[in-house]
Amino acid sequence: MSSTSSSARRFAVRGPVAAIALAGALGTAHAGPPAAPTVAAAPAAPVVPKTDPRAVIAKKLEVRLEDVHSSPIAGLYEVVSGSDVLYVSPDGRYVVQGEMYDVDRSENITEQRLTQMRSGALAELKAVSDDQVIAFGPKDARYTVTVFTDVDCAYCRKLHSQIGEYNKLGIRIRYVFFPRSGPNTASWSKAEAVWCSANRQEALTRAKLGETVPGAAKCATPVARTYKLAHDLMLRGTPGIFTDKNEYIAGYLAPAALLERLKGHAEKPGAEPAAQADRANGASD
Repeated sequence: MSSTSSSARRFAVRGPVAAIALAGALGTAHAGPPAAPTVAAAPAAPVVPKTDPRAVIAKKLEVRLEDVHSSPIAGLYEVVSGSDVLYVSPDGRYVVQGEMYDVDRSENITEQRLTQMRSGALAELKAVSDDQVIAFGPKDARYTVTVFTDVDCAYCRKLHSQIGEYNKLGIRIRYVFFPRSGPNTASWSKAEAVWCSANRQEALTRAKLGETVPGAAKCATPVARTYKLAHDLMLRGTPGIFTDKNEYIAGYLAPAALLERLKGHAEKPGAEPAAQADRANGASD
């Protein structure tokens, strides 16, 4: 009896413990993998508005926002600043000053932009009649160009020394004055003296040879008007040549070279592949 009671007590003690252990084992065997701990989602990063590179450039270069445009080259912006067309990096740090060409199309991209900017002045240039110029060559010449000239400009003098050759090639030259030194200077006075001479063609030829043009009575001249027009057209040097199609040729070209250029303009308006080379070779003053 005593033995049985002892066994019962041992069972009574071990039984529930074993049952609990067995239940734990079974639970471990049949339950799925423990659930992953819950992690709170990170807060969303604040949306930062994208900075407009045009605004950055305008502020850094102190130009108007509307003067900053995309250029044909991705990542490079065109900036109009006064009479200059610049190409600028998006952060405004790097600036390229020069002319951009589309080689495949044989187009001067920079000159096309300047032509757009000159539109009003080009209309005024087209309105300059023969009685406001000094012309060399017949009116029915195959080509007519208007040349902004300075009496004291070396390349202007070189161009005029070949005036007969230009005319023989069918190129009529219409001179308008651009004394770059400005009013109340020797070049300005020479231009007015030429204009007020009885024979303007002869007086201009003598002035370009370095001769003194005899003083003539004062008269009304177009010098101030064409000087302003040259600035409106954004000319920086002389001679500055405009074709009858309002296309610009920078600097001096020999007669045969000018003829070839004029033929090229007639075939493909807007092409200006050699303008930068002309300036680099010192073909304008």
